[in-house]
Amino acid sequence: MEKYCSLSAAFGCLASKSGWWLVLLACGLAPGWAGAQEYPRRAPDFDRLAQELFAEIQSDQIPYEDLYGTLLNYYQSPLNLNTASPEELRALPLLREKQVTALLTYRRANGLLLSVYELQAVPGWDVRTIARVAPFVTVATNTPNSVRGPLWQRLKNEENNALLLRYRRVVQPQKGYSPVDTFQGRPTLRYLGSPDAVALRYRVSHAHDFSLGFTAEKDAGEPLAWRPGQNQLGPDFLSAHFVLYEQGKLKTLALGDYQLQFGQGLLLSSGLAQGKGAETITSLRRASLGVRPYAALLENTFFRGAAATYQLAPRWEATAFASRKNIDANARLATDSLAQYEEFSSSLLLTGLHRTATEIANRQRLAETVGGGHLGYLSPDGNLALGVTAVGTHYGMAFQKRNEPYNLYEFHGQNNLALGVHYSYGWRNLLLFGESGRSSGGGLGTVNGLLASLGPNVDAAVLARHYDADFHTFYGNSLGENTRTINESGFYVGLKVRPLARWEVSLYFDQFRFPWLRYRVSAPSHGQDALLRVAFAPTKTSLLYAQYRARLKPLDLPASLSGRALPLPGQQLRHSVLLYADAQPTAGLGLRTRLQATYLRADDGMPWRRGYILSQDASVQLARRVSLAGLYAVFDTDDYDTRQYVFEQDVLYAVSVHALYGQGTRAYLILQASFNKHFTLWLRYADTRYRHQTTVGSGLEETKGAAHSEVTAQVRYRF
Repeated sequence: MEKYCSLSAAFGCLASKSGWWLVLLACGLAPGWAGAQEYPRRAPDFDRLAQELFAEIQSDQIPYEDLYGTLLNYYQSPLNLNTASPEELRALPLLREKQVTALLTYRRANGLLLSVYELQAVPGWDVRTIARVAPFVTVATNTPNSVRGPLWQRLKNEENNALLLRYRRVVQPQKGYSPVDTFQGRPTLRYLGSPDAVALRYRVSHAHDFSLGFTAEKDAGEPLAWRPGQNQLGPDFLSAHFVLYEQGKLKTLALGDYQLQFGQGLLLSSGLAQGKGAETITSLRRASLGVRPYAALLENTFFRGAAATYQLAPRWEATAFASRKNIDANARLATDSLAQYEEFSSSLLLTGLHRTATEIANRQRLAETVGGGHLGYLSPDGNLALGVTAVGTHYGMAFQKRNEPYNLYEFHGQNNLALGVHYSYGWRNLLLFGESGRSSGGGLGTVNGLLASLGPNVDAAVLARHYDADFHTFYGNSLGENTRTINESGFYVGLKVRPLARWEVSLYFDQFRFPWLRYRVSAPSHGQDALLRVAFAPTKTSLLYAQYRARLKPLDLPASLSGRALPLPGQQLRHSVLLYADAQPTAGLGLRTRLQATYLRADDGMPWRRGYILSQDASVQLARRVSLAGLYAVFDTDDYDTRQYVFEQDVLYAVSVHALYGQGTRAYLILQASFNKHFTLWLRYADTRYRHQTTVGSGLEETKGAAHSEVTAQVRYRF
């Protein structure tokens, strides 16, 4: 392997000097290399990528399943480096702007790449970058799909074709599954389904050709029922999609469930949009990926209907989409004769859980119709991209949030129209990007940024944002401190420096303010967020880093602490420290150690509270087709506010993020066995033990005792 890598690098250097040598060698040697030296694509290590991309996990409400699903899309339909556009390359948060520019320049000078190994000859593409992107990219010729036969034949012969079945269950009996008589005959206070969680997924896809798949899921506590009148046909959640690509001028056609991503995500955003994190530069930008198939298990982050992208002219593309689905919401009748609406919904329910009678009554109660389009332009050199987006939303029932001061500017009514324009311009090692929009009622939003490579080992980023308190988008996800693009202004500065070989220093500073009130913040407020990470990679397979993060955020203090009759915002200060070591002593052994600590103070003069977790996990290749992974962790936190979130390894295509608080230990084991090239089995057992507790959890999730255990089994059959 090392010998071939050296040969590939030397070949690339020679090719960059003499283009005709590249043509000669490609014609004479490429067929042999394609068969004997194909780069082995390994499954992505999502756990390690999460450690590198996210600064600190502080919530279980972030759609990690969606983020993972985006990386999964890249793995199942890898990006062809020979044909990828600048926007498609920038969609990978693993690439710096200088690396994108270098690859495009190399391609123009030398033609198609012959192998992923040739990336070593591209300036700025170091071994670590190549290893990170390798699972998500490929090098292939631009062969028309028609050459591979009709669609039915391509579907039949596709290797990326698999059926997956997953089962999960909590071992201890939970209160929600107790007999009805223990709840005084009130069935609304218990789960109506079994404690088994089951998911069935099937997908067959080929990059830039087609994607076909369906998903069926039943969460724990949800009943299996046949209620066509309530849109339930067995499992609680059903999803399916069929997407075609590159059908002449019809670039994309999606039927069923899909996602949309245009501009900087101000109006339409989906998938890998992690925002602020340890990746302080590339995570700021978004890419206009257009229409994408939806195959995740989240029940509220997609459109359902049809979408199509058509090439109007060599540099112009137009996308039209229409979606109609029912979403979870409560419904209320007006009690005041002067009320604006006789019946209205005061909140959307985003958990996707339908276990109790109340949750089932709110299931898919609100009809949502969304339609719109996008017109995009790309310059001949690919450096300038412009676009216009329109999104119209109609609810079948009026939407009106509770009459609270912080909801004064929230959306109300049934209709919303959002219009936006976006741009992206790359020049040498600079990238300018931005998007601005306006929603019904006059609310404005804008986000603008700059990425720059200031030298071979220095990258910088600047981003300014402003979202009015009455700016409303329901599928937007541009960068911000809030979970939505509303009621916020901010200015972000990021820097990444590689002072020595194998060393990297990343930092950012973000200052933000909220012009209007927020939930649990009873006055206009402001805050700050800063991060510093120092990383060292001793070898190609090991990584060490130390990270410090400080966050100053407003939060109402109780009246007893603020000394006033009413709660007033204080400044909650959170210090977070993270030490992480990832090593692979041998080819079959991987070790990861993590120490994470949090120190929290509600306001000046208030006492400090703290929490920490120390974890050690290991993965062992027991045999060629059998591997074992496990973790043991010790945690100790003062309260729920100092809880610790940690990514955990799980079965393939699943994400585990647990909130640990109190005192105790956490452990799990995962066994993976491949019986042949078609059949693979995963078994996982996870166990949390608490000290000084006689029950675990609360409400219907409560279990007796000090332990909480979970079993997971998954099988995959590749056709």
